[in-house]
Amino acid sequence: MEQEPVNSFEWNRILLPEEFNYDFLLEVAFRTAFMFLLLLIFLKLSGKRSIFQLSLFEIALIVGLGSAAGDPMFYHDVGLLPIMVVFIVIALMYKGVVYLTAKSERMEKVIEGKVESLLENNILAYQRLDSEAISLEEFFGFLRVHHIEHLGQVRNAYLELTGDISVYFYPDEDVRPGLPILPDSLDKSCQSIAVTGHYSCQKCGYTEFLHQDSSPVCRVCNNNSWIRSMTSKRIT
Repeated sequence: MEQEPVNSFEWNRILLPEEFNYDFLLEVAFRTAFMFLLLLIFLKLSGKRSIFQLSLFEIALIVGLGSAAGDPMFYHDVGLLPIMVVFIVIALMYKGVVYLTAKSERMEKVIEGKVESLLENNILAYQRLDSEAISLEEFFGFLRVHHIEHLGQVRNAYLELTGDISVYFYPDEDVRPGLPILPDSLDKSCQSIAVTGHYSCQKCGYTEFLHQDSSPVCRVCNNNSWIRSMTSKRIT
């Protein structure tokens, strides 16, 4: 049997399927409210007060639960009771994982990961940045938001379990020459030193005093591209 052609922007077809029972809209509203409350109860049981306190493991769990909660909201053939069982089982397993991670440091590292140092004493852990899929541009952009002009202003930076980056600064009197992270400065690299002074490795941020007409190689990462260091204090 030949099908009739489908016309574009048929609003009856777009908004509601054929032979739709309008009374089911009330059930959709009930199902949506029910699943919403079920999600809130689960979040309450998890003990977290906001999304910013969730670890990556917990965020993945919530995303999965959100997917499971979506279908029962508007599919009439998906019962609410089986979904309640799913939520109860996951809640119990989640509590079990939380208990195990609290009792075992090894289990905590397996499930939650660990805090990673991304920068220490104004030298970048570039290999760790790569393993965490954080580009230099992304990391430098985060530092610039915190009014940082160069790495000599930063003592340490850590990637937290929540995905946030914590930054600790040198006091003004201890700020040292460091790699500039302003976009214009990053384009001014050189391999041969034209003027004697402090230069920073473009790859890892290692900084040293270099002499004119030298062509040095970084002692940390063997890179040979250098940028003239900055020494400015941090302005907040």
